[in-house]
Amino acid sequence: MWKRLAALAALAMAPCAGAQVTSSAVPLTLDAAIERVSRTHPDLRLLPLQQQAARARYDAAGLAPPLVFGVDLENALGSGDSRGIDALETTVSLAGVLERGGKLDARRAVAQANIDALAPQREIIRLDMMAEAARRYLAITVASGRERIALEDIEQRRRAVDAARRRLSAGASPASTLITAQAALAQAELDRDRALQEGRAARLSLAALWNARDVDFDVASGDPLQLPALQEFGQLADLLERTPELALIAGEQRVRQAQLQLASSQLRGDVSWQLGIRNDRAGRDSSLVGGFSVPLGNARRADPEIRAARSELEMSAVERQARALQLHATLAEAHGRYANARLEVTRMERDVLPQLRRAEKAAETAWRAGAISYLEWAQLQAMRIQARQRQLDAAVSAQSALIEIQRLTGQPLVANATQGIAP
Repeated sequence: MWKRLAALAALAMAPCAGAQVTSSAVPLTLDAAIERVSRTHPDLRLLPLQQQAARARYDAAGLAPPLVFGVDLENALGSGDSRGIDALETTVSLAGVLERGGKLDARRAVAQANIDALAPQREIIRLDMMAEAARRYLAITVASGRERIALEDIEQRRRAVDAARRRLSAGASPASTLITAQAALAQAELDRDRALQEGRAARLSLAALWNARDVDFDVASGDPLQLPALQEFGQLADLLERTPELALIAGEQRVRQAQLQLASSQLRGDVSWQLGIRNDRAGRDSSLVGGFSVPLGNARRADPEIRAARSELEMSAVERQARALQLHATLAEAHGRYANARLEVTRMERDVLPQLRRAEKAAETAWRAGAISYLEWAQLQAMRIQARQRQLDAAVSAQSALIEIQRLTGQPLVANATQGIAP
């Protein structure tokens, strides 16, 4: 499942066909990043040790009560005739406990249930780490997207500066127009530098997941605007039945069932037995001695533990229902956020940005001809960049929602690729 989810997250942020790596560092795919995390992150390296400890406890639970070897000495320091070596009585015995009520099997059941409960815990940790790696990988891609927007803004602002300089030389516009255009260009360059810094910080954040202090990689310039179609919400909700979080509660329920069985085994008391040989030096006689004991009142003492174990078992069903409702609500929120963001990205690309590009081009032509003021052209330039940034923000929201949906369901989610990205 780890590889399947990694491939799915990589598909959601796949690079464009013509994407280029802008750095000399080694390109790093999301699959490779997750592989590094899986090898080095402490949370994941704890899992084999936890399993070893659980198996050791299972081995200990399968041990029967030990036999006890004993030696009793009597009359060793007595007074009168009952003293000295001739009056010594020695008893060598072997004692043990005969468990009743299936206590051995109940202990094994509890230990085995605890081992089985580790499997969904491991899967939850893996899914959480995969999601975190995907989020940090997405941050790098988003920083690259902001850099591209800033470069586009710089290009159009440079055109405005060149045009303002020519008009100033021709005496067609004041110096304030050139200064304003240069200030807008400086702001665009600041946005580019900030995006570069965000990219470096995002790479360091991703590398920290495998405890790296230096960044020796780069990522391909992907396109976060590529948003795949998802399955219907009802189909995704059905996948929640197999989510590791509910499997974890089911594992805890089996542990509590085994604990109830162990508590019920206390209803029958264990039989303690002892068997030995007694030697009387005075009479030079030897005899066989033995005995047993059974505790009384076991039912009364076991009843509180049984009631507590039964109540905890009943709590498991309620906890599962509560967790299922919470997961369903979280899935609904993420699915709705993805659908809304995907709609916004698509509509911005289809209806808004083409209009603004044409309007900005027409405004440039009109300003060069002296038909409009520079502020009108600059305002359209700013509107176009703001629209691009809004589209990127919506794409980030959609990609984050997709990662959350993957984490919740743990299943492939993307619908048929022939559906495209239309809503």
